[in-house]
Amino acid sequence: MNKQKIFMNMEDEPITTLPRKLLIMGCESHGYDIAEALENALWNVRHARNQQEASSIIENDGRSLTAIAIINNTDSRQLEDLQGLIDMHPEIALLAVVDPSSLQVERVRRLIHQYFFAFLTLPLDPIKAQHLLEAAWEMTLLSSPSPNPFRDEDLGMVGSSPVMQSLYRSIYRIAKVDAPVLVTGESGTGKELIARAIHDQSPRRNGPFNAINCGALPPGLIQSELFGHEKGAFTGAGQRKFGIIESTSGGTLFLDEIGDLPLDMQVSLLRFLENNHVFRLGSLKEVKVDVRVLAATHVNLEAAIEHGTFREDLYHRLNVLQLTPPPLRERREDIEEIANFFFKKYRTEKATKVKGFNQESLLLMRQHSWPGNIRELINRVRRAMVMCDQRLIRPEDLGLERRQSPSRGQVTLEQARDLAEQSAIRASLARNKYQVQHSACELDVSRATLYRLIEKHGIDRPLGKDPQIARGTTP
Repeated sequence: MNKQKIFMNMEDEPITTLPRKLLIMGCESHGYDIAEALENALWNVRHARNQQEASSIIENDGRSLTAIAIINNTDSRQLEDLQGLIDMHPEIALLAVVDPSSLQVERVRRLIHQYFFAFLTLPLDPIKAQHLLEAAWEMTLLSSPSPNPFRDEDLGMVGSSPVMQSLYRSIYRIAKVDAPVLVTGESGTGKELIARAIHDQSPRRNGPFNAINCGALPPGLIQSELFGHEKGAFTGAGQRKFGIIESTSGGTLFLDEIGDLPLDMQVSLLRFLENNHVFRLGSLKEVKVDVRVLAATHVNLEAAIEHGTFREDLYHRLNVLQLTPPPLRERREDIEEIANFFFKKYRTEKATKVKGFNQESLLLMRQHSWPGNIRELINRVRRAMVMCDQRLIRPEDLGLERRQSPSRGQVTLEQARDLAEQSAIRASLARNKYQVQHSACELDVSRATLYRLIEKHGIDRPLGKDPQIARGTTP
């Protein structure tokens, strides 16, 4: 048998002629030093300051892309962004560039060990960096191309803002496991939609999905509705009835407004969650049931536990995994998309000449606080479609008041710019949890400029947020 050739001669051809694409993530100047060191190599270098920019580049460039992450162990948000990017794009080969001191941090070491192809320490050895990059790039060629799975149309939800993209990622990850899920959040944020999306993306998708509102059932019927009863179990029980839990076997049960469940029923539900068996009312025999339980509530269950209206042991059984959809005021960039979606959905209800929304309506919708969230938006849009007698829906059709009433009902260019600027700043602050430094980086302005704009537009900080964001406060 002929011996295999182990070493390549200098004149041998490379294994492929695909372009080498490199993504460098991080705001630090080290990224530009790396790009300069690779200037004469066959690399197409792109830079990203945050997870959103990196994800966009990955989705557009697709296959044969390698990524360098410049890790700063003092920036916890960067580590969270990296984890989110890894979850969303596991096919990308990652190299870490770290200061030697960062390797002493347990979280950084664990992240690199679990997800990174290799790491480089500062100051960089250019030859070692080139060799590792070449090896990582060749590893990416082995991965099969796969489209980005996180699509709102697959989940029956609307919105493409960063907070919603994060929610979509969580839904896909949670759908793969079979643990209970607690969906919390304000009324009207789409908690049942989330439960349905988890079911539709799970291995149980071919089984039944049953939803029950715990606050809408008469107290005397909850036991029978959930667990069923035998013939003769009580007056009027003329035949055996399977409860909704037993009828959901092989599928997903969604318990909406779980905080309204009476205490005696909480005991029965807890027993079912512990052993997956149910007792029909009037029966002496347990029935084994294979059901995944999702629950939702708009009330604070931890406060309910303190007041003695909700069992702490049931809370921990239900709260294995948790999702919290954002209120509409924290995803203002999605409002126009959502409004247009429901406009198209309901325009067939009646013959109408209405074609959409005028610019002032869109601006005022982004300014409105939306205490009723998506449900309120749907109601206002449907009402406006009926009340509007012109081609485009106006603020008065939506029942929204103009904050600055311009002459002849029109918005000047300067006012439109101010409203758009204010909306962008509010959305960025909400996404970055009111951390001015991160928002300034995202908006590509200095911190001093952002503070000036916050003061100009009178943006008050929510309770408990960055104390420097207050009207009249300067850096």
